[in-house]
Amino acid sequence: MSLSWQSKLIHPQARAPEGFQSLATPTYRGSTTLFSSAGRVLDHWDQQQAPYSYGLYGTPTSLELGARIAELEGGRHCFLTPGGQAAISLIGLSLLSAGGHVLIPDNAYGPNREFADRVLARLGVDAEYYPPLLGAGIAERLRPNTQLVWCENPGSVSMEVQDVPAIAAAAHAVGLPVALDNTYAAGVLFDAFGHGVDITMQALTKYVGGHSDLLLGSVTVRDRALYERIGDTHQLLGMGVSPDDCSLALRGLQTLGVRLAQLQASTLEVAHWLAARADVERVLHPALPGSPGHEIWRRDFSGSASVFSALFRPELSVDAIVRALDRLQLFKIGYSWGGVTSLVMPFFGLRRDHGAPGRNLVRFNIGLESPQDLLADLRQAFADLAD
Repeated sequence: MSLSWQSKLIHPQARAPEGFQSLATPTYRGSTTLFSSAGRVLDHWDQQQAPYSYGLYGTPTSLELGARIAELEGGRHCFLTPGGQAAISLIGLSLLSAGGHVLIPDNAYGPNREFADRVLARLGVDAEYYPPLLGAGIAERLRPNTQLVWCENPGSVSMEVQDVPAIAAAAHAVGLPVALDNTYAAGVLFDAFGHGVDITMQALTKYVGGHSDLLLGSVTVRDRALYERIGDTHQLLGMGVSPDDCSLALRGLQTLGVRLAQLQASTLEVAHWLAARADVERVLHPALPGSPGHEIWRRDFSGSASVFSALFRPELSVDAIVRALDRLQLFKIGYSWGGVTSLVMPFFGLRRDHGAPGRNLVRFNIGLESPQDLLADLRQAFADLAD
């Protein structure tokens, strides 16, 4: 067929030479995906079992990232979401229904609680927040209508390490699934499935992305029934992800090992320095003795990461702490963590139902700067903290 130049713009015959190979996974973009024949048209989300049908359900770029996350975590199936909060929401909307009850640790990531209070409650789901160090005592909180038990290890901001195996054993004794926010461990420092978890999620935005420039989440399972239930919900919620973000996350995976090692070393150095200060009452870092759940961390984790909190003495005013934080130069003030830049975030008046650690709580994320430079920055900022 002889085509006009306008049609050639849409249906070109020219092609690049074949044979190119690269170490980088190609970035496949596309909404419409093509079928080889009309007889092979099928609209289904499970593209491991069916042909590619629509870009919303994944491209080779996103499916490779999902497969690699599942491989690292020891799972079999992984769904990608537009962010960590979307992963939390996907689990809730897949497994919870009207009249049900969900158990969430009191120290859970704030938006997890907000989703439960503002969305799940409206859908007729009752959320109960349990003490994070409850362990096997979770059995006493289980009800006939309980549908899901959440864990987060360690907890957001207050950093309690949960006895996940004990919680999972209690839940499994009555046939309940356990979900874990495993973002702190980047899916590798804590073996979620090896410790009894059924569903693990991460905010890939953090350690896997590693550079504060993408938004992605993941939900990983082993069980086929959970895979199908979550997959159906994932499709109907339209949780597509950017192939460009997936490409950045694939790149981030290649340096995850060396970044985690450096982050652990630098963070411990800063945490020990803060713990020795007279104006710091307590440092909440899982690897430090005295931090809540430290012995469980020693038993269950293979390392620590970049985020921890410091509780400044109660006699210090909030204004004095704010002035000190504002004097920091290398530490930037911002949410999230896991990137190359050190961050600080105050959590004054942290909400907790079962005992907040104290008013003057500040979370630190240590980046890839020289730890000596970070300590110098902290010294100058906190030099007159009590003034």
